[in-house]
Amino acid sequence: MAAEHTFATPAPAGLAALSVACFGFAAVFLGWVKVEGLPILTAWLIGGGVVQYTTAVMELKDHNITGGNVFLFFSAFFMFGASLSVLAKFFMIKFGMAPHSYVEGWCWMAGAGFLTLVTPAYAKSNKLLFLAVILIDIILWCIVGLDLGKMDPAIGKPIVGWGLIIVGWVGIYLSGAIVCNTVYGKVIYPIPAPWVK
Repeated sequence: MAAEHTFATPAPAGLAALSVACFGFAAVFLGWVKVEGLPILTAWLIGGGVVQYTTAVMELKDHNITGGNVFLFFSAFFMFGASLSVLAKFFMIKFGMAPHSYVEGWCWMAGAGFLTLVTPAYAKSNKLLFLAVILIDIILWCIVGLDLGKMDPAIGKPIVGWGLIIVGWVGIYLSGAIVCNTVYGKVIYPIPAPWVK
């Protein structure tokens, strides 16, 4: 994988940054984070956004249209946009206002639609990443339903939270596998082959 790049591939760092966001949001959706934890989540999302933006630019430079565009989209909306949203919600709650997340449902609809439509491109990636992207599709559509008031939070929040934890661990595993397998020039951590060659 690294041989395709002018520089070494930043994909492992991009996947690890995705995992940070997945774990942080999972804790929120599962009700494990108090309001006072939201500014801290904001800080971590901004850090992840820097990593994902850098990954996107390098992937696009090396003609990886799928990874480059998805990392770019995620850096903007899953990281930077979400960090501003989390911070806005924190201040609204602290000043006695109830955040009206309905508008985010419409915004996440664009994100869910985009990722769903590009998902078939990931069939040319390894099976583990492809399955993780399908799970993210499901998670994003659940978030759309939750924000638009079309999904029962008692059902939707656990699906989103536990799904994000699974995706986060897949990202961590693939990050380690890509780095170690590249460094040693052999399989240290197995990565399943793609479904489509």
